Amino acid sequence: MSMSPQEVFEVAPPSVDAPDAYQQDTVDTRSVSRGRLILRRFLRSKSGVGALVVLVLIFLLAYLGPYLTHWKYDDFDQVNLLAGPSSDHFFGVDEVGRDVYARTLRGLQKSLIIGLTAALLTTSIAAVAGSLAGYFGRKVDMVVVWIIDLLLVMPAFLILAILSPVLSGRSWLWLVLLLSLFGWMITGRVVRGMTLSLKERDYVQAARFMGVPAFTIIRRHLLPNMASLLIADVTINVGVTIVAETGLSFFGFGVQPPDVSLGTVLADSQDLATVYPHVFLFGAGLLVLTVLCVSVIGDALRDAIDPTSGASRL
Repeated sequence: MSMSPQEVFEVAPPSVDAPDAYQQDTVDTRSVSRGRLILRRFLRSKSGVGALVVLVLIFLLAYLGPYLTHWKYDDFDQVNLLAGPSSDHFFGVDEVGRDVYARTLRGLQKSLIIGLTAALLTTSIAAVAGSLAGYFGRKVDMVVVWIIDLLLVMPAFLILAILSPVLSGRSWLWLVLLLSLFGWMITGRVVRGMTLSLKERDYVQAARFMGVPAFTIIRRHLLPNMASLLIADVTINVGVTIVAETGLSFFGFGVQPPDVSLGTVLADSQDLATVYPHVFLFGAGLLVLTVLCVSVIGDALRDAIDPTSGASRL
């Protein structure tokens, strides 16, 4: 029995040449929210998921690990000076009898919380200042650009070195504020330039003609279109801030005794790095691993959010 072309078209099976993943995404894309779509793209990145798992384990180690030992970061064991890793001292003992495991995790806690908080604050300042300067223009733009140029030419490390010991002894939040204050300018310039371009788009002009408030336009239409940039900037700033705080503390300008950070742990053990490597390598290894994981996660998130990225195409 012969069949009409219409009947053949209706009963023909889907092409076997089309990848199953592509067919599934084509069907599901319309029914999923943007958040789920970004999550699905991110989960396809093996490196990003692996880095996220490792970073979560680092956070768990930093905040739950101290409960696995009875030693505190300021305790002293005068009997086992410079002893290697053991069941009693997981990372060994330093030259004055302090438990390296307890000190390293205490320093990791401080570096993580300072890095994450300062990164969020830095990107927030850049997003707000850049979008306001680009959208309103004129005097607002002139003031913001002048502040950016001023902060860019100021010796940031020298100012941080002078102010950090004075202020960070009161609270680590002062150190976060100082790091954020001198870290937002480049991203602020980029956000300003993107805002100048986006505010000329038809949907932004339509919102303005409809009487939508300026801050609502910035929040709903401009900043969401910079999400990939801002999220990537947060992840980059986490690593940069951790390294900056570690550097300041290493030279004695960051976290002040009796508290510790990874910088003070590394500074105290630098002379023993080649003779008793266990005193130095655990802290240095955790620092490198943390910054590397944050960087990989940032790349994976950028690819998942940016629809023009090759890794995020469906």
